[in-house]
Amino acid sequence: QRDQAKANHDKARSQAIKILMNSFYGVLGSTGCRFHDPRLASSITMRGHQLMQQTAEWIRQQGHEVIYGDTDSTFVWLNQQLSADQAQQIGQQLAAGINQYWREKLATEMQLESHLEIEFETHFSRFLMPTIRGSETGSKKRYAGLDAHNKLIIKGLETVRSDWTELAKHFQTGLLERVFSDQDPRAFVLETIAKLLEGEYDAQLVYRKRLRRNLADYVKNVPPQVKAARLADQQNQALGKTLQYQNKGTIDYLITLNGPEPLAYQHSHIDYQHYLDKQLRPIANAILPFVGLDFEQISSAQLGLF
Repeated sequence: QRDQAKANHDKARSQAIKILMNSFYGVLGSTGCRFHDPRLASSITMRGHQLMQQTAEWIRQQGHEVIYGDTDSTFVWLNQQLSADQAQQIGQQLAAGINQYWREKLATEMQLESHLEIEFETHFSRFLMPTIRGSETGSKKRYAGLDAHNKLIIKGLETVRSDWTELAKHFQTGLLERVFSDQDPRAFVLETIAKLLEGEYDAQLVYRKRLRRNLADYVKNVPPQVKAARLADQQNQALGKTLQYQNKGTIDYLITLNGPEPLAYQHSHIDYQHYLDKQLRPIANAILPFVGLDFEQISSAQLGLF
């Protein structure tokens, strides 16, 4: 059914079927499911790793380098000067060869018909994958690249995560665009810092987070969004308004010199150092070393002006 949805370019149906298929893994590991069997749940994960490890080994035997792989995908570095069409052709040949490998292996060793299918998805002309600290291995499902149509694709990085500010997304996208187009990003870094400290990005500094529990349930661990929500409801109560956050909800807040404050009742000055340290610096440190630059060196001169 999913193949049919893909053939009809029905992305919504294809995604819905994918979610249903993936949900079987969850219910098999849940004691509330009538089909619960921990052996099946653990076998799915183990078998996925085994399949991709053997697939990666087959690709290496074809003379290519595998730079990352997880339970359902493999990234191959061709490491040679090729046209987009040539790279595309190699990708399609590898996918066909992998599928043929598993058909033959399962038929020979287990007398089974293979229903495994890997697809060639994307050729990246430029690619960046932050590594796991202290390792040359790529960090799980976090990467950015330019596809064959020069479109910037970002997966798992701050730009696509809901718990980062609009400033972080703007900064990361701008850095990646400059790095991939071989532009010097230093002027952009300095300009972003200057505008942040001058207040030009205040509208992009809002955190928006969902409260997963009732306010009263947060006792020992009180995250910033809860502190902001409590302040908001204190103000709501003082003004005779309805309490918004007692039973979960979503809060918009800023980090100020006096801690987190709800956007609707912000009274203190914004803590720009927080946004510099927690939003800009981590993003810069994940990208700039790839082009031989250091955020501290670039920013020190700018920060000295403020």
